[in-house]
Amino acid sequence: MLMEKRVLRTLIPGILILSVTMLALSGCADVESSVKPQMKSKVIVAQPLVIPLVEWDEYTGRLDAIDSVEIRARVSGYLESTHFDEGQTVQKGDLLAIIDPRPFKAAFNTAKAELQEATARVEQAKSARKQAEARLVELQAQQKLAGQRMERGKQLSKQRAISQEELDVIESEQSQAAAASEAAVAQVEAAGAAIATASAEIETSKAKVETAAIDLQYTQVRAPITGRISRRYVTEGNLISGGSSESTLLTSIVSLSPIHVYFDANEQEFLKYMRLAQDGKRASSRQVKNPVFVALIDEEGYPHEGHMDFVDNRLDPNTGTMRGRAILANEDGLLTPGLFVKVRLPGSGRYDAILVPDESINSDQSEKYLYVVDDENKVVRKDVELGPISHGMRIIRKGLEGSEKVVTKGVQRIFPGAEVESELGTLVAEESPLPDEYTPVPREQWLSIAHSTIPEGIDQNSKPYQFPQSEGTQAPQQK
Repeated sequence: MLMEKRVLRTLIPGILILSVTMLALSGCADVESSVKPQMKSKVIVAQPLVIPLVEWDEYTGRLDAIDSVEIRARVSGYLESTHFDEGQTVQKGDLLAIIDPRPFKAAFNTAKAELQEATARVEQAKSARKQAEARLVELQAQQKLAGQRMERGKQLSKQRAISQEELDVIESEQSQAAAASEAAVAQVEAAGAAIATASAEIETSKAKVETAAIDLQYTQVRAPITGRISRRYVTEGNLISGGSSESTLLTSIVSLSPIHVYFDANEQEFLKYMRLAQDGKRASSRQVKNPVFVALIDEEGYPHEGHMDFVDNRLDPNTGTMRGRAILANEDGLLTPGLFVKVRLPGSGRYDAILVPDESINSDQSEKYLYVVDDENKVVRKDVELGPISHGMRIIRKGLEGSEKVVTKGVQRIFPGAEVESELGTLVAEESPLPDEYTPVPREQWLSIAHSTIPEGIDQNSKPYQFPQSEGTQAPQQK
């Protein structure tokens, strides 16, 4: 036991010395490892792509029918029958419904009878005038004869060849003949007035006939446009009202081809288009028909092509946006009013754009930047201004010239001023679903609805109606 204690006393100091020695050696090893140079980060760099292209701004739009008509009756009556399949396409002029026409046929026949009666009265008045004219000629001849007799009687009276009594009789006959002639003239004038009255009655009767014919025609309700019809809102046998804004709604029709798409641009985008037009880089959609590409929510690419055809005259004061409208052919009828779509509109003219991968861009609060490697293989930060995505990469508006070596991979392991080992890579642009250039749509390919012709008898350049003035009054002011 005593020997064991002596051995332990001898071994403990040696163990302590050995432990201290090992700690010292490990500390030296740490110092040596800390002074060794660090390994350079490896990154992949590539030169930005410079591609001539057009920026296409994206908006969310809603499809809307060009023509939308509520089918209401123009005359009142009982609905006799309907003649359309609900939800199907109808052509302009197709028969949709019939209102009981019997009362309108009776009114039409009555109007025709009144016209015939007025025509007969005109003929009767003309005949009476002819008789009055003939009687006038006869009486004028008698008056002339009586005048001649009176002249001879005066001569004979001077020669005392006849008595005064006989002369008085001759003068009385002449006066009677003149009065009879005047009465005949009055009869002729009365006959003329009767003709004028009867002629006016003819015109009134013609208007009644025309009105009755129109009402009879309105008993057949026909499609005013080509499009898709809705359901029936009224069934046969119901009494419907017509001829006013409160008329009974029978159904509705919306046109399908072509079709409109409406979208809104904010104030900044609107000003951008104005500046581009002023600089001659992109023509305004008010002046030309710029092309537009549209896609439904579930479609790849932008398969529907159209053009702009309207820009509003002011910004909406409630939303601060400018409303624009495009028109699409929609020949297959796939585009349905009410659907949301993606709209792409030219946002620039054609220019040489600088593109880099979107993942190579970093954010620092509100600033965007990327790393480039200089000739000494050191990292340099470049603040940039971004544009939209095109060809699968991000457009750089400002901050790059296009000849830099941009770090595309390994950006997480580097910082400005760091020395790196760079490997040169290559950027490949994806195929864009939109063209890299465009021209305004020529006039012969416009889809815009043609302006209606001015009805015959109306002069577009005529002056407003001038109210007649009388003493002490002034014509109303035109507002």
